[in-house]
Amino acid sequence: MGEPSPLSVPVPVSVDETLDLLARGNYVGERSLATVLFLSLKLGRPLFLEGEAGVGKTEIAKVLAQTLGRRLVRLQCYEGLDVSAAVYEWNYPRQMVEIRVAEAAGAGDRASLTSDIFDERFLIERPLLQALRPDDRGAPVLLIDELDRTDEPFEAFLLEVLSDYQITIPELGTIAAATPPIVIVTSNRTREIHDALKRRCFYHWVDYPNAERELEILRVKAPQAPAKLSAEVVSFVQALRKEDLFKLPGIAETLDWAEALTQLDKVALDPQAIDDTLGVLLKYQDDIAKIQGSEAARLLNEVKSELTGAVVA
Repeated sequence: MGEPSPLSVPVPVSVDETLDLLARGNYVGERSLATVLFLSLKLGRPLFLEGEAGVGKTEIAKVLAQTLGRRLVRLQCYEGLDVSAAVYEWNYPRQMVEIRVAEAAGAGDRASLTSDIFDERFLIERPLLQALRPDDRGAPVLLIDELDRTDEPFEAFLLEVLSDYQITIPELGTIAAATPPIVIVTSNRTREIHDALKRRCFYHWVDYPNAERELEILRVKAPQAPAKLSAEVVSFVQALRKEDLFKLPGIAETLDWAEALTQLDKVALDPQAIDDTLGVLLKYQDDIAKIQGSEAARLLNEVKSELTGAVVA
């Protein structure tokens, strides 16, 4: 027998409780996010989160599963994703063994044999089907991550899942969820998602945080970073996001950079440290080349001046 399942936690009954729930999972959320998340949980509607990569969309689903004590079922999307990888497929090797055994035993009823091999015993469940199954901890959290990476035909298939929380398997019939899962859909907006799918969801744009919230995220997620370093890192990243870069750094990169600088025993930013670690913060060589050297030094001087002025004021 496995380990006993942790007891699930009731869903929040107010926006304030939703904010507290996120905080318990070390997620520094805005009230607008907590409001739409509360409504999604209360009304049983999927939540569609859109925004740049690295702003914390996926983390919301993880925090929900953790704080509510639910199972997290994750479908990582990619180009060419199909039903066999997302929903189910038949275990063909086992079916062939069953057929050979039946033939050796002299079973000649083809209709009966067909019924036997297309049984749930031979069904390999993928994330979407797994999320419809009952769970003693309560309905699972279904994360459909980076939906914009898939093709439009797969989007169309999702409509049945998100509308009726059911999946039709031709050989077995329709499998419906006794209790609908909590659904979080994310997109990095590399392409537009069809309106038909968006209509089935509540929507929220997850933006880059302002300086105050990003500093709070650092305090929560990277408490080992010195206070002065954290303030300078946040201010530098905020300044970078105003530059014309191919890929602006997200919160994930801010955290990585603060942790990397802490490992290098830095207590404050300096031009050499920035140049040496820009590959943690920026992920394209053209962006690194544009910022490295004199531009990084200029931004750092502005950051230190602003922070000194703030302290004096």
